[in-house]
Amino acid sequence: MTTRHPVIDMRSDTVTKPSEGMLRAMCAAEVGDDVLGDDPTVQRLQDHVAALLGKEAGLYVPSGTMSNQLAVKAQTSPGDQVVLEDGAHIYRYEAGAPAVLSGVQLTCVEAPGGCLDWPRVAGALNGDNVHCPPPSLVCLENTHNRAGGRIVPQDMVATVGRQAHARGLRVHLDGARLWHAHVKQGLSLAELVAPVDTVSVCFSKGLGAPVGSVLAGDRATVARAYRFRKMWGGGMRQSGLLAAACVYALEHNLARLAEDHAHAAAIAAGVAGHPCLSVGHPVDTNIVIIDVAAPGGEGALVAHLAAQGVLALAFGPGRVRLVPNLENKGEDIPRVVAALASFGA
Repeated sequence: MTTRHPVIDMRSDTVTKPSEGMLRAMCAAEVGDDVLGDDPTVQRLQDHVAALLGKEAGLYVPSGTMSNQLAVKAQTSPGDQVVLEDGAHIYRYEAGAPAVLSGVQLTCVEAPGGCLDWPRVAGALNGDNVHCPPPSLVCLENTHNRAGGRIVPQDMVATVGRQAHARGLRVHLDGARLWHAHVKQGLSLAELVAPVDTVSVCFSKGLGAPVGSVLAGDRATVARAYRFRKMWGGGMRQSGLLAAACVYALEHNLARLAEDHAHAAAIAAGVAGHPCLSVGHPVDTNIVIIDVAAPGGEGALVAHLAAQGVLALAFGPGRVRLVPNLENKGEDIPRVVAALASFGA
């Protein structure tokens, strides 16, 4: 009889399920009405994350998309220009929200590996011209999803922050996977985000929590975001049940992200020398993007992997993404490498 192996799901690091310990923490959470500001577990999470990030205040919200969009809304006026990298999540994967919710015009700049430096930002900024939207916000992303989990060099972030502030601009960092940069580089979370005004961090990407992100920044900006969270329906009542999972994730699952990095590096190494597969980006953290030079492209590879019990995500023409995560074990990686090696054989 053939032994059927369990499916290895590497479509994203958001596919994880709460562990028994996390579920116990959720069940034991002390809760209140967060819309009225008296859920103690939500307050604990917000204060803790703000302290970790070196910011004055934090706001718990249902998703990373809402967190990013609150940052845009709270720091711009309708008709403003927002400058960001062409592959940024805010631009590519948030359903046109900046235009719909904030009425801003995005200027998207191509940058190698998603690393947006100041000369590219400066070249994209509109001048003082009545015909042009006035610039007000620059958005960065670290780590960069579309660029394969790339870590943005810290000196680049610092320069963008310094130069933008000198011109009266605000800077937001989409740090959904900032945890990975922290673990890989050994820099504190506060050091990583010191140059920016606001930062969004996500607990369902890599850390294993089921729901939630925190937007952190100065008190005035977070208070403004709080109002828009209510307007957009993001206020939740006894949300301490969810926030408790995020607290647990920070306490138990942060350091282990290094395992995901090691698994991603092993998968990338396993692709080396394949006749029709190659790794499209340097593998800094937990994301492996594979370019497919074969008939059928990304669809053929996704189907082949699924037949081998490995779930991957089509990530554009001729491109497939695999994201090692909390659900994967060390013994899964040779299976993934073997499945990739057998493609086209």
